[in-house]
Amino acid sequence: MCKLLSENLSSLFPFRLQEDPPAGVSGAPSENNIMIWNAVIFGPQDTPFEDGTFKLQIEFTEEYPNKPPTVRFLSRMFHPNVYADGGICLDILQNRWSPTYDVSAILTSIQSLLDEPNPNSPANSLAAQLYQENRREYEKKVNAIVEQSWLNS
Repeated sequence: MCKLLSENLSSLFPFRLQEDPPAGVSGAPSENNIMIWNAVIFGPQDTPFEDGTFKLQIEFTEEYPNKPPTVRFLSRMFHPNVYADGGICLDILQNRWSPTYDVSAILTSIQSLLDEPNPNSPANSLAAQLYQENRREYEKKVNAIVEQSWLNS
């Protein structure tokens, strides 16, 4: 079982090594544990998250690829769909998971979520409320997170 899992995860390595990786995302296994990946998402251009550098951790289980990995932000985040502990409320990481999704698809989906939150399914109710009712204040808080990401990158 462990060998099969290792082979499944090894098939994801080309993501890190390919010549044309998706813009604004990066990920690779940690040095000590192939089951834990370190990733970075750069804030999408023309969004409040632009110029931010956000670290994430992806943790695979033996049930991968049949079950999604656990993904969470290590960087502080202010977003309607991100919990205080960094957990991410995203359908493809829950009820819409498909074994065909790879690390690239996961990270680009999270990057898209930064600009297109779902305030109707909030993980952070304050962020969702500000996003819907006071966009200027929401963007001010996001800008503070972006600036903080520079210090922690």
